[in-house]
Amino acid sequence: MLTPPSGAEQVNPDAHLVLTFKETPVLNDSGMIRVYDAQTHLLVDSLDLSIPAGPTQGRTYGPECDYTKIPYDYTRTAMATNRDTRPGTPSGTAEPTPPDYQLTIIGGFTDAFHFYPVIVRDSIATIYLHHHMLEYGHSYYVTIDKGVLSLPDNSFHGIQKGQWTFSTKASGPAHIDTLTVDATGKGDFNTVQGALDYIPDFNQQPTLILVAPGDYEELVYTRNKSNLTIRGAGMNQTRVHYANNEVFNPHPLTVKTNEWPGTFPSRRAAFMLDNCHDVTLEELTIATDLFGQAEGLLINGERIALHRVHIIGSGDALQANGTIYMQECELDGGGDTILGRGSLFAYRSNFRNGGGPFSWVRNRDGNHGDIFVECTFSTFNGRDADYGRTGSKNAKNKYPEAEFVLIDCKTRNIVPAGWGSIASKSSRLYEYNTCELETGRPVDVSKRHPYSRQLHKVKDAELIRNYRNPAYVLKGWTPAGFQ
Repeated sequence: MLTPPSGAEQVNPDAHLVLTFKETPVLNDSGMIRVYDAQTHLLVDSLDLSIPAGPTQGRTYGPECDYTKIPYDYTRTAMATNRDTRPGTPSGTAEPTPPDYQLTIIGGFTDAFHFYPVIVRDSIATIYLHHHMLEYGHSYYVTIDKGVLSLPDNSFHGIQKGQWTFSTKASGPAHIDTLTVDATGKGDFNTVQGALDYIPDFNQQPTLILVAPGDYEELVYTRNKSNLTIRGAGMNQTRVHYANNEVFNPHPLTVKTNEWPGTFPSRRAAFMLDNCHDVTLEELTIATDLFGQAEGLLINGERIALHRVHIIGSGDALQANGTIYMQECELDGGGDTILGRGSLFAYRSNFRNGGGPFSWVRNRDGNHGDIFVECTFSTFNGRDADYGRTGSKNAKNKYPEAEFVLIDCKTRNIVPAGWGSIASKSSRLYEYNTCELETGRPVDVSKRHPYSRQLHKVKDAELIRNYRNPAYVLKGWTPAGFQ
């Protein structure tokens, strides 16, 4: 079975091409998939299966690899696409991305991302064309070489010219106040990325993206978005995920990421909001499918709100840079579960990892760090964890202003010291009224790290009250929905 069906009309240009078999097909490492314009017979897009999807081994970085000396430039007058720009074209101070692996431009990031051209799940093979190659108001036909996929009974002989044709919608949505995403093709877009790309940079008009129930296996990267809400159908109904990590999409050999404001953007998360402001995510799950340094969600922006979002990562599950608010969220990850140089206010959310630090706080002077109010911390395997670290006494970066505060939280499997390696006494490691998750009894804090501090109900009443207020932490911003 072909999706979209051969002869289909009104297809969204961001739709994936899907083949459904009676048995599980084998994806081979040779052959071509091509898409042609049906009117001109010109080649529109092609995927060469002999090119590997992406690297599987980490790289060694030399001493010349450093943080960018000038802030990364996000200005643009138009969004680059695979139609008008060679994938791998460098931005900032990066070197060109080598063409050794599959490359596609996503969200205008010309340095491009490695990606899987075909993903096989059970009896379904999904083809991922390069982004933005199909256009509104066009007709296309698809050819697939015989060697791309094979079946146990050798019944698949490829797709020949004329066997798979379809035409796209005449035009996109006339208005962007509300856009719908549905993987089955019943919405304005099939993919979350397609909807995001349709919205102009720093749009002043509020836009709501409604994502229907479904499984969205796609790598999402968007920059320069504002006044936007992305709303799924619920954490257990709308899932956006992709197999990405630092090895598969590493930072350039010449430019580091993560540490300084204005640094080169990271490409290793499943879902990335970059240089965005006033954006809300709600009622969905975001996950990475690869082990390693692999955030489910990576945020670089101001006034980013998360409501009832389940984030699943490996290692750094959430990278938070800017001002971020979380309410009634779920977070599962590995060590350094939360990484970032921003200010994070988490309210009534649940954090789990497999042992090790829950955070590596990197906020600088003048900015708050990670604040947790009425949250839970636990491990999903019974191992001991700690709240976080700032680095060892001999570390190059000691983060002396690092801040991690717990107010009215409940914990399980947290080490007696509470925190891990803390490099500086000036770090603000505060705790008030921490109780056991199962019993509700006060936690024994007698062996807490000597650099940490237990807040006193009376003497620190004003400070406790301040930390319960997101506006105090998030530069005056009180997110909608906070009570």
